[in-house]
Amino acid sequence: MKKILLLVFTISVCSVFSQTIKIPADTTVTTSHTITIKNQLISYKSTAGTQPVWNEKGEPIATLFYTYYERDKTDRKNRPLLFSFNGGPGSASAWMHIAYTGPKVLNINSEGYPVQPYGVKDNPNSILDVADIVFIDPVNTGYSRMIADKEGKLPNRDTFFGINADIKYLAEWMNTFLSRVNRWESPKYIIGESYGGTRVMGLANELQNNQWMYLNGVIMVSPADYKLYNTNQPVYSSLNLPYFTAAAWYHKALPSDLQSKDLLDILPEVEDYAINKLMPALAKGGFISENEKQEVSEKMSYYSGLSKKTILQNNLNVSTNFFWKDLLRDKTGQTIGRLDSRYLGFDKTETGDSPDFNPELTSWLHSFTPAINYYIREYLNFKTDIKYNMFGDVHPWDNRNDNSRERLRQAMAQNPYLKVLIQSGYYDGATTYFGAKYTMHQVDPSGKMKDRFTFKGYRSGHMMYLRQEDLKTANDDLREFINNSLSKGKAAKY
Repeated sequence: MKKILLLVFTISVCSVFSQTIKIPADTTVTTSHTITIKNQLISYKSTAGTQPVWNEKGEPIATLFYTYYERDKTDRKNRPLLFSFNGGPGSASAWMHIAYTGPKVLNINSEGYPVQPYGVKDNPNSILDVADIVFIDPVNTGYSRMIADKEGKLPNRDTFFGINADIKYLAEWMNTFLSRVNRWESPKYIIGESYGGTRVMGLANELQNNQWMYLNGVIMVSPADYKLYNTNQPVYSSLNLPYFTAAAWYHKALPSDLQSKDLLDILPEVEDYAINKLMPALAKGGFISENEKQEVSEKMSYYSGLSKKTILQNNLNVSTNFFWKDLLRDKTGQTIGRLDSRYLGFDKTETGDSPDFNPELTSWLHSFTPAINYYIREYLNFKTDIKYNMFGDVHPWDNRNDNSRERLRQAMAQNPYLKVLIQSGYYDGATTYFGAKYTMHQVDPSGKMKDRFTFKGYRSGHMMYLRQEDLKTANDDLREFINNSLSKGKAAKY
């Protein structure tokens, strides 16, 4: 008997050690659900699955995890389809999936802070009443992974991890997906948050010119434009001033005459100053006159809540890192959040040029990580031992040859149907709302297509939808944009 037990134990141990954890390359799990949106009961099905990325030989080199929501009993030909991406680069699609447009949202309070028990609840603001949605996790995010060849060798990382590589393989994947779910006739939209803004600008052109997939709309949520982002060009720091004003206003750190006004009554004045006064002053660098330098520093102090002394010590080029550390340094000693400056943190020391951590991101991961893992397994019934990567290994990321702005302009010029919506939170210090406006202004220098751009701002941060009031407003703005960008029988011509 002991020999039999020993043999069973040995076989069990060998079996465990012979297993490898990997995601199925091509699989789907479909479940049925209902939800009430706008006082209307809606039935829908969700498909959680994986679909391969193929190389030029037709061999699978990666598989992408996705979740596809489709309303029941609709006319697919006229039903809009929205492809949804987050950013990073290296971020999963969980953020907008279970906090913005999808049929479930996080269990959080009205301002977006974590609440236990963790989990999800129905999203009565979801746009599933007007559009079907597919949430896509790029390679190494979520459950998406590279696939080794027969010799066990993984594909070259350059195939996936760069601005142009990312756009190319995702466009190919979307073409396959569209054919599989039979949605070529549908009006099509893409939405991208943060780095996803760069992604969808480039995808608009790649889909149109290499996949022959024409879009009705491109939506950028808190977009990161790499023509501005991390360029270290001082003139672009002028675009941060309106954000400084918004964050200082929220924390009641502005002079009393500004503080007594509503935020939206102040910002146009600051935007005008940032473009017409501060940007030219920063362009002068060390050759600015002493009188102008003093005048500018005084005005910056007035609009930012920072002291004139510290602004001069930074040579008028105040970084967002310094602002997050310094705004409340002499008031409460706290730091403010990067992605959402309503959030507060505290550092080991009050000295220094930047915060020790991002209080808003730690708060969000607190809510999102347990919720997305629970939701996919228990609601969508997709079960795997693979770890769901909120942030995945995608670095180094190749930022070279970024022409995403120009690619969006070309796509719009070639496609009279194509319109663009930008959504930003005023308290976002990572990809500021005025930086997003500046991107919008620079896409089409001719100004001939400016009536096809729409900007919407919200009194929250990078993920403006975490605030309950903005969740409703932002989804309603999406509904309006989708309705206004449908062809409605009008021919695509100028």
